[in-house]
Amino acid sequence: MSPLSVFYSTVYALGICITGYFFCLAILAIPFFQNQVIYLHSVTLTWFQDVTVPEQWGFLRNQVSPFTLKTADRVTLQAWHILPLELYRQHEEELVKELDGNSTDIAKRLGFRLLHDDPESLLVLYLHGAAGTLGSGWRPPSYRAMSAGAPGRIHTVAIDYRGFGTSGGSPSEEGLLIDALALVDWAIKEAGIPPSRIVIFGQSIGTAVGASLVRHLAAQPDPVLFAGIVFVAPFADVEMLTATYRVAGTIPLLGPLARFPRLLAFFNNFIVSKWPSKENLAAFVRQCEEMSGNDQKYHITIIHAQDDYDIPWSHSDQMFWHAVRATRPDDITFEELEEEKEQTKKSLGPASWVVEHQTSKGTIREEITKWGLHDRIMSYPVVSLAVLRAFQSRENLGSEA
Repeated sequence: MSPLSVFYSTVYALGICITGYFFCLAILAIPFFQNQVIYLHSVTLTWFQDVTVPEQWGFLRNQVSPFTLKTADRVTLQAWHILPLELYRQHEEELVKELDGNSTDIAKRLGFRLLHDDPESLLVLYLHGAAGTLGSGWRPPSYRAMSAGAPGRIHTVAIDYRGFGTSGGSPSEEGLLIDALALVDWAIKEAGIPPSRIVIFGQSIGTAVGASLVRHLAAQPDPVLFAGIVFVAPFADVEMLTATYRVAGTIPLLGPLARFPRLLAFFNNFIVSKWPSKENLAAFVRQCEEMSGNDQKYHITIIHAQDDYDIPWSHSDQMFWHAVRATRPDDITFEELEEEKEQTKKSLGPASWVVEHQTSKGTIREEITKWGLHDRIMSYPVVSLAVLRAFQSRENLGSEA
């Protein structure tokens, strides 16, 4: 083959690749396909497993009570209530004798009564990330990590959002907020747990849902504030995510487009689900800072691993910056805050560091670990300790902590 033929073949192949890439971008401008990429809800990862049988993921018999709850717009969501291990041990004989499977009336289950009837019980409301179901990947080990700091008191309730797993409906920004509100409503009204004994936990897109949730509830005429918020591997907003996100941690889907900011900005105009997490978190902090006559304090922990190849940890820097800015009467640039962080951050050895910003109204922490990837970190002690610290911020654990 002559050099000229090679040249033309190369140009032809390159043209096909470029055309194919922009064809894919055109498809992603369609909301249906956007949702498939943002939420990955069609990728269940548990195709041959029944989420009403949690023992498949290593839980003890009836340590998890599967149940369903209804949202305000009548969508049915699949949920799990996970008992902490020490509490399970204390009631093991009774729990083993109970019928298993999906509960039609969760209030009749012993696990629910152990949560509802104990005035010292604590509850983590768990908002998981994109793709999969309640039982996918590192989520089951993560549920166990939630209660590690107080294994006799910290319960966890997780849901599959609409469109995920066996839950009904299709995901959307508005819909997932409705799902999270349904979970909070169930926790407060049916389980009888006041917000002061609840921690909101979110990972990946669950942090976006969580930020939207806490902002919404803090803005109500009767504001709702929780014991704490723990966000793991958050993203600042979808627009920033499009420039940095890597599918499966390897494929930079919009990386080539990110080299042309105006072109990327034009494409972002077509994105329906914006998930402005940094603005939502900042608005929540601002609402808390401006509350008068309120002795409740907010407690926010942001955790990210440096080796997270799905969502770079620079997103957590952005989240922390926007939250801190919301506490200050004078503005501060990102660069100025980074300089402050260098002076105040505390090294936790070769693997991590933490920086903390405190006001009379609350605390904002950013904790960065060297290892943990995007999902594995959810089961690490750094997360268990963050949950424990959030509950301690409301002095709910006393001597047990």
